[in-house]
Formats: sequence, structure tokens, C-alpha cells
Amino acid sequence: MTEPIRITAPAGVAPAAQYSHVVAATGRLVAVSGQLALDEDGELVGPGDPAAQARQVFENLSRCLAAAGADFEHVVKLTYFVTDMAHMPAVRAARTAHISDDRLPASSAIQVAGLVSPDFLMEVEALAVLPETGSTA
Repeated sequence: MTEPIRITAPAGVAPAAQYSHVVAATGRLVAVSGQLALDEDGELVGPGDPAAQARQVFENLSRCLAAAGADFEHVVKLTYFVTDMAHMPAVRAARTAHISDDRLPASSAIQVAGLVSPDFLMEVEALAVLPETGSTA
């Protein structure tokens, strides 16, 4: 059986820093909506603190992935929406706590004018692929 997730660094493309250029996967797609820095009660974690918000966002992503039977090893794409690119080091630190540097997913980072509330500094969405199980469910 071939590897369900394959990371590729294509020739002729500048080396990737902090992400992978190409991630090919076969299996069952799991899409996780953009996660915000809200705790289980819907309260904002870390007002004005990018590191605290990033940690909460990745905890929320972890819980959402687990609900689908996945984890960060299955993530093939992350999309970061940040209100200030200066928050990206905090996002990367939180990501590093969950994802090994040798399995970095494809990624996009977009600076936005704002999110659903001005208190949110970032939102992160994920795509994961679970191995095929032979089930059609």
C-alpha cells in the first residue's frame, strides 16, 4: 500500500519555509471550519494576546479533528487568517506544539482587515485526510 499522505518539494520552485509546497493524499476528507480563540463556554481566551489565542485555536482544531477520528498527522492544509502578520510567530509556535516539522502541511496565511469580532486576532481552518478504511460511510 502506498503512503496515504505524501509531501513533495517540486523542482524549480523556491524552497518552502514553515510549510510544504505540495501535499498529496488519498482517503476520506475532513474539513474543519475556521477556529477562533473561544473556550468550551464560548468565552474569548487571551484578549489582545496572540500567543494565548493561537494556543486556544490549535486546541480547538485538535478537538475538532478528534471528533472526526483525525489528528494533526492527518492535516494536509492549514489556512491562517490573521489581523496582523506580526501574529504569525505566535501561530507558528502553537502549530509547532502540534505538528512535527517533518510533516508540515500545505499552508496559506492571509492578513485580513478583521474577523467576526475585533477581539479575535486570528482564525485557522484545516483540511485533513483520513486513510481509507474500506467503508463507504
